[in-house]
Parts: sequence; C-alpha cells; structure tokens
Amino acid sequence: MNKLNKNIILIGMPGCGKTTIGKALSNRLNVEFIDMDWYIEQKCGRTITQIFEKGEDYFRQLENEVAKELGEKKQVIISTGGGVIKNLENIELLKKNGIIVFIDRPVEDIKKNIETSGRPLLKQGADKIYDLFKERYSIYKECCDFQIINNSNVDEAIEKIVKAYEKK
Repeated sequence: MNKLNKNIILIGMPGCGKTTIGKALSNRLNVEFIDMDWYIEQKCGRTITQIFEKGEDYFRQLENEVAKELGEKKQVIISTGGGVIKNLENIELLKKNGIIVFIDRPVEDIKKNIETSGRPLLKQGADKIYDLFKERYSIYKECCDFQIINNSNVDEAIEKIVKAYEKK
C-alpha cells in the first residue's frame, strides 16, 4: 500500500491501543498521524483534564469542531478519543474522507493496563471502564467499516488493518 485513498480513522475504548497502533501504522505507511485529543489540547492550549473542568458537554462540542476540521484532511491516520462516537455527526464527518476502524481489545486487558490519570471519565478508577464498555461497544460496531481484534501485538494489529484496508 503506497498511498492512502482514504484516511484511516481509529475508534475504540480508552486504552484499546488507538494511539500506539496509529503511530506505528503512520510510520509504516509514511503518512501523517493525528491524535484527536492531542489536537484538541493544542488548539485550546489546555489539557483534556482541564477542558473537562468545564464539563463533558463543552469537551464534546470542541471534539465536534475538530471532527469537522479533521474530516477535511486527506492521507492521514487519526486516532480518536474513545467517546467520539457519542455524537454520530463526528463519525459522518470523519467518514467523509476516511475508513473507520474499530480497535476492539478485550475489556479485561484494557483494565489491566489502563493508566487512569489524564482520563477524566476514569477518575473514579479503572472499574469505570466496564460501564463505558457497556455503553459504547455496540455503537463502535455500528459505526465502523471494519473491526480488528487487538489481542496480540502492535505489528499484528497493523497487519490486520492493512489487509482490511486493501480489501476496501
């Protein structure tokens, strides 16, 4: 795969590996990588935690504005925040020039490895991941163009994405 015809948009639970896989995939394909949360932080000059101090609704509004901007980009890999699917308009905007890939990682594996600092929705502890999983899992499945299971290593996840992308 020499050139991306469509952006690769990574969605999934917090801690599923979107950023790690996205960075490695962008290196392999030699295309720009954008972490949506980092992009929001740079745009606002504040951390996600600081932004959430104004409330989740405020953050989701910013996230939607950024989805509009990023949806216009071409030949990039975008790692979204776990809650991007809470506003389906975000998915429509990102699908404009992109293929949505659901990085599905077993919730038990996420809970074992997730760092909760800097994740406002997990400030009550890692067990909150089960509530998010129950709320979001079916939405991820509905929104994606394809789903990969991230249960081994980054290289295998990248191979799964490349193979699925090439079939599209």
